[in-house]
Amino acid sequence: MEDLTQRQIDILNAIIKEYTENGEPISSSILEKKYKLGVSPATIRNEMVELAKKGYLKKEYFSSGRIPSAKAFRFYIQNLMKERELSTLDEVAYKNSIWDQRSKFHRLLIQATKVLSKRTALLSVAFSNQGDLFYSGVANLLSQDEFTDYELSRHLFSLLDETSFWEKMINEIEKRAEEVYYLLGEEDFRDPTFEECASVFSEFQGKEVRGIIGVLGSKRMPYEVIIPQIKYFSHLLSQILTEQGM
Repeated sequence: MEDLTQRQIDILNAIIKEYTENGEPISSSILEKKYKLGVSPATIRNEMVELAKKGYLKKEYFSSGRIPSAKAFRFYIQNLMKERELSTLDEVAYKNSIWDQRSKFHRLLIQATKVLSKRTALLSVAFSNQGDLFYSGVANLLSQDEFTDYELSRHLFSLLDETSFWEKMINEIEKRAEEVYYLLGEEDFRDPTFEECASVFSEFQGKEVRGIIGVLGSKRMPYEVIIPQIKYFSHLLSQILTEQGM
């Protein structure tokens, strides 16, 4: 896969799992003790240096450990991640939670963002081609360590007032024709302030209305859990909108 050896892939996978769980810089000793990689700490250190040279790891200024970059998370999502399928109970719960609002578009999206933020513990956002923007779960972000940074939180919340940003995202998703669209760190947001951020969105579309729904949060969100939920919810909204003739 790309320019990585299998050993480097195994080490990178372990680093992402550890960082997603704890949010702390990862050392070779932690990997050697916790994960069965079959190599010595010295070998792990050498491979981590190579991964850093290739742009998959970054070094924290005050730490000897390293953290995965946006490039690393992108590689993980595209090549290593195994999505966790939603159970039938989860699908029914999602459907029941918004079904009563199906006949009124605005109430449907308001309820959808509330449900999605509650189930993902992230900030959920929905935007339509009618110019409607709804979000829910601000408190979810402020409970995460990354968002105790005032500048990061201020810049992120300012996006919620930028209609042009969301219009651009709708158009980008439509152009790519991908089921899931994500932004990871500075590379995708094109702003160093957002290095610790990520978003996952998917498109919904009825007869006249189309839009996007998804979540914003830390770059270390559990993508294998989040992505299937975004996929299902966007499909559900499309189904409801089509059936309601919207």
